[in-house]
Amino acid sequence: MTNKNEAIGCTVNNCTHHAQTENYCTLNKIQVGTHEANPTKVECTDCESFVNKMN
Repeated sequence: MTNKNEAIGCTVNNCTHHAQTENYCTLNKIQVGTHEANPTKVECTDCESFVNKMN
């Protein structure tokens, strides 16, 4: 079993850091950023800690 971090919920199953059996991240900390100059919606934010497990 992976070490889930219950402080970081995650539903992105194809991320290397997903706990797989539960919807949590296994990282101690994540970096959240944006791809917008002036983010105003949730869609404007990004988990910059994401790593596709297919890589």
